[in-house]
Amino acid sequence: MRKPVSSRRASTARPAPDAALTADRRRLITVLLVTAFYCAVELAASYYADSLALLSDAIHLLTDIGALGLALLTLWISRLPARGAKTYGYLRAEVLGAVLNGLALWLLVAFIWYKALRRLDHPPAVQGGVMMGIACLGLLVNGFAAWMTHGSRRRGEVGLAVSGAFVHVLSDLIGSLGILVSGALARFFGWRAADPAVSLLIGVLVLYGSWGLIREGVDVLMEAVPAQVDLEELRRDLLALGNAEEVHDLHVWCLASRQLALSAHVVVGPHADHDRVLADISAMLERDYNIRHVTIQIERRSRRPQEPQHF
Repeated sequence: MRKPVSSRRASTARPAPDAALTADRRRLITVLLVTAFYCAVELAASYYADSLALLSDAIHLLTDIGALGLALLTLWISRLPARGAKTYGYLRAEVLGAVLNGLALWLLVAFIWYKALRRLDHPPAVQGGVMMGIACLGLLVNGFAAWMTHGSRRRGEVGLAVSGAFVHVLSDLIGSLGILVSGALARFFGWRAADPAVSLLIGVLVLYGSWGLIREGVDVLMEAVPAQVDLEELRRDLLALGNAEEVHDLHVWCLASRQLALSAHVVVGPHADHDRVLADISAMLERDYNIRHVTIQIERRSRRPQEPQHF
C-alpha cells in the first residue's frame, strides 16, 4: 500500500546527522552515569543477599557499561571525515558497535544460564526482602534510562547506537522485574528455586530482545534494502515522474542507520532534458524517501540485456 505523501514528507523534518549524533551522545552519557551508579548498588546487594539473580543482573549491568562506552566510541568514530581509501568515512562504525553489543548480550545469557542450572539442584537461601528493595530501585533507574533512549527512538530520530542501548536497558528493566518476582516468591512462599528459575527466564527475554538489534545491524552490513523502503513502489514512483521510460539495476541500501543511498539506471526518451530528470528524481527521493545520496545513470537506449541481472 502506498504511504501517504504527508507522512513521507515528515521525514524531512528529522534532525541533521551531526545534530542527531550530538543528541545521541548526550542520551548515552546520561544513561551510562545512571547505570554505573545502580550497578555499584546491585553488586553490594548481591553479596549481602546471596542472590544469583542480583549478581547476574549486576554483571549484566557491567556489560551494559562496556556496551554504552563502545556505543559512545563508535559514535565518535562515525563522525571522522572520509579520507583515503575510506570514501564513506567511518559511518558504519556505529553499526559494528550495535552488532557487538547484541553478541555481548548473548554471551551474557550463556553465563547466566550456566549459573542458574547449577543452582537449580541445590538452591541456597536468599534475602528476599533485600532483593525486592533493590529491584524496586532498579525499576526506577532502568525506567528512566528506557525513557531516555526510547522516546526519540520511537520517532525514528536515533541511530543503532541508541537502539542498542535501548535493548540493553530494556533487558535491565525486565531483569529488575524478574528479581522483584523471585524476591517475593522467596520471602513470602519460601521458594528458593525462584531465584535461578527467574534467571533462566530473564535470559530468554534478553535473547528475544537482542535478536532484532543484531538482525538490523547485519542487514545494514549486508546492504539489504531498508525495511521502510518498498522497492517496487519506489520503482513506480520513479516511472511516474514522466520522463523515465524504464528503471533497472535499482539498489537501495544503508550507509549507516540514518543515511540511505540509491543507485539506478534510468532510460529516458530521446528529447528528455537530463538535468531536469536528475533534479526531479533527486527531489522526489529526498522528499518521499529521505534518500540524499543518489547515483543515477541516464540511458537513451536500455543497456539492460548487456548488464548483470539485478532488480
